[in-house]
Order: sequence, then C-alpha cells, then structure tokens
Amino acid sequence: MTEARTLRVAFAGTPEFAAAALAALPPAGFEVVLVLTQPDRPAGRGMKLQASPVKQFALDHSVAVAQPRSLRLDGKYPLDAEAAQLALQRARPDVLVVAAYGLILPQWTLDLPRLGGLNIHASLLPRWRGAAPIHRAIEAGDARTGITIMQMDAGLDTGAMLRVESLLIAPDDTQASLHDRLALLGSRMIVEALQASARAPLQGIAQPIVGITYASKVEKAEAQIDWRADAQQIERRLRAFDPFPGGLAMLEGESIKCWRAEVCAGSGKPGQLLSVDETGIVVACGEQALRLVELQRSGGKRLPARAFLQAKPLAAGAQFDLP
Repeated sequence: MTEARTLRVAFAGTPEFAAAALAALPPAGFEVVLVLTQPDRPAGRGMKLQASPVKQFALDHSVAVAQPRSLRLDGKYPLDAEAAQLALQRARPDVLVVAAYGLILPQWTLDLPRLGGLNIHASLLPRWRGAAPIHRAIEAGDARTGITIMQMDAGLDTGAMLRVESLLIAPDDTQASLHDRLALLGSRMIVEALQASARAPLQGIAQPIVGITYASKVEKAEAQIDWRADAQQIERRLRAFDPFPGGLAMLEGESIKCWRAEVCAGSGKPGQLLSVDETGIVVACGEQALRLVELQRSGGKRLPARAFLQAKPLAAGAQFDLP
C-alpha cells in the first residue's frame, strides 16, 4: 500500500487559485515531480513576459516545469505536446492534479498516471462547468457554491465527483474574496483526497444529468454596464467582475469604472444621476436604482464616492451613456 508521503504528483495549473493548491502539497508530504503551466504571458504596463503563479512557485521550490502551448499530439504544436509527454513519462507520477490549467487535457495525460487525473473545480458540479465558475455563480445570484474534486475524463468537467463541499456566497462577496475562500477550501480538499487515494481507490459518484450549466469565460466586453437592466443584476455583475474586468460606463465623455454599489429605491431614465452626495452617486436603472460607492477614473485609483467627487464634481441630472 502506497503511503501519502511517497505519492508522486504531477501538477497542471496556472493562476493563483492553482498555486494555492500546489503550495499545500509538499507540506502534506507529497512529492511534486513535475509542473505543467501555461506559457509566460505579457503583462503590466511594460507588457513584459511574466511567469504564472504556478510556475513561480515551482521555480522557487526547484520543481521541473513544462509549458506546452498544447498537449494534443495531433494538434497545432505537436513538438510541444511530445516534449510534455516525455517529461511526464520521465517524472513517473502516481497522479495528475489539475486546477485552472487552461489547456484541454487529452486522454493520454489521464492514462499515464496510475491514479489518473484529479481536478479541483470551483463549483458544485454539474452547475457551472467551464472556465469561470466563480464569476458566474456571483453574477447569477447563487446562494452557495463550493469545491468539487473530480476524477477527470475526456469531457468538459464531466467526471465522477470524489469530494464535494459547499460554502455560502456572502451578499458582499466579490470574485476576489470568493476566489480566496474557495482556493483555501480546494487546497485542503485536494490534500485530503490524495491522502485517501494513497490508502485505497477513491469511489466516485456520477454527476447528475439535471442542473447542468456552463460558466463561459469572462470577456472584457462584458464590463460595459447597461443601465436598462435591473439594479440588482448590475450590482451582482459588479461584484462578479471585481477585479476583472470591472464595470465600465461613459459619463460626460469620460470612461468611468464602477466597482462597488448598493441597490436602493429610485426611478428615472436608465443611466440618469438621481442624486449626488458624499454617500454615493445614485443612478436610475431599469428597475430600482444603484448607489455607486466606489469608482475609478481612467488612469486613476479606485476611490470612495466622496474622494471621487472631489476630483470630478457631478450633479443630479447628468446622464451615463447607454450602450
């Protein structure tokens, strides 16, 4: 029987959510033998190539890294896929742990480790399969979300569920705050799942065939605020899109980012400023109104309404553009 401390783990992931899970493995006694992560991307004002959080952790802890552009042996980058396949074969992992990797894993990657692939997914499957489950859960007004540890198969988040834990979505949760809580939960759950799998095969439960929804990738264009929507829907989107891509609106020829808001009573032409004071800027929506309490001018910092208004005085009657 294999002990947890000798379990050899290959890890595939890219952002902070994945890095949190990766960081939990060595202290729990698991040997991380290879990391797969996305290629470095340009970021920041200088658009310099930047390593992913997962790669940075691997480099800091002397773990071998592979960054294929694709894992499909018959795809656009077969040499990348062949190099990654050779790296995995040489690493001889017992299991492949996957968290927010961003590349499709072909069947050979799941067949190579004797325990297959375990995925850390930030939703209560089968709800919110796909790329952006945290954003979409907040946007939809879900009361709960959670983590599903899944035995991977070739489908899109369709594998058997091995471990499921839920948590409440707070009324003021943003994507950032909920992300951090789910990352901690996922880190603990994958350690527990690996410890159990080292003792005996894990027993999975097939996902229900009802309640399936898909969490499409969040696009930058979704930041545009349509004031004709109801206030509650806009408020949820602002939280779901914090910190990316935010909520964007045009006011008096200037692009304004709206970050935090509160639903309040009020009516008028959608996008019209109903009142302005240090507590916030009240904007009419399709139903009810929103009090904007944190905003940002182009090139500036996120500011509470009072500080924002000191730099950009506004008055009731002004009108946000409609998309």
